Amino acid sequence: MTLIIGLTGGIASGKSTVSTMLKEMDIQVIDADIEARLAVQKGEQAYKKIIAEFGEDILMDNGEIDRKKLGAIIFHDEDKRQTLNGIVHPEVRKRMMTKIEEAKKNQEEIIVLDIPLLFESKLTYLVDKTILVYVDLETQLKRLMARNQLTVEEAKARINSQMPLVDKIRLADAVIDNNGSIDYTRKQLLQVLSEWGFNKANLRRE
Repeated sequence: MTLIIGLTGGIASGKSTVSTMLKEMDIQVIDADIEARLAVQKGEQAYKKIIAEFGEDILMDNGEIDRKKLGAIIFHDEDKRQTLNGIVHPEVRKRMMTKIEEAKKNQEEIIVLDIPLLFESKLTYLVDKTILVYVDLETQLKRLMARNQLTVEEAKARINSQMPLVDKIRLADAVIDNNGSIDYTRKQLLQVLSEWGFNKANLRRE
């Protein structure tokens, strides 16, 4: 029986750090962001729909979608963000379902779906358990500004485009507090996996 775990968080919460830890434990991680990038590549169905909706001004010289230009539009316009999600999310779900079926055929003990908008997009039906990577708002803001060289206003706009992390706590089966050190985060992750019967992780301590 394969256990499917949904890994989520918020922008700059450290979800990618936990995802990397899982990969280091030889756990298969299916990343929604990667699948989303593949889904909007030149020539794909979602690509064509996005151009029809947002125009060719969002394209780079090579014809690919300029993610920064598109992001600048949707982070400040809820309707346009919902429109984009309505185009991209169905394609991403299709791609992820294909990979889930492949992993099940390979008899993977655990599959992790790394989905930033797991709760917002109501995708919990895809998973058996959920893990939230949590940081407090002040830490999230500081990390995002430093990572993306954003102003306070720009960083807040991106954070406010998602459900507040504090609201996600009650929705998650397990919460990893990522306000501290990497070692503390790893310790919590191992504990969660152990509680869910996956003890192989304990053999992968560094």
